[in-house]
Amino acid sequence: MLIHLYKQATTTPKVRAAIQASGEPASVLAERFGTTEQTIYKWRHRDSVHDRSHTAHRLQTTLTPAQEAVAVVAADSNI
Repeated sequence: MLIHLYKQATTTPKVRAAIQASGEPASVLAERFGTTEQTIYKWRHRDSVHDRSHTAHRLQTTLTPAQEAVAVVAADSNI
């Protein structure tokens, strides 16, 4: 399976799974995996070991009603 890691990612899905499965203190894991304790806490609280999307959740532009209708039809046809 081909995975796409973000360029700035310091952990892999395998490391993230190890973080989630471990009961060791965050400071120990951070030192072992070369990350911060904040990163350890983040991955412990996530349900998945995969990166989340960095795409904006809100459209940064306004559409005319005609453009919006075209976008809705295009989105519905991709389902």
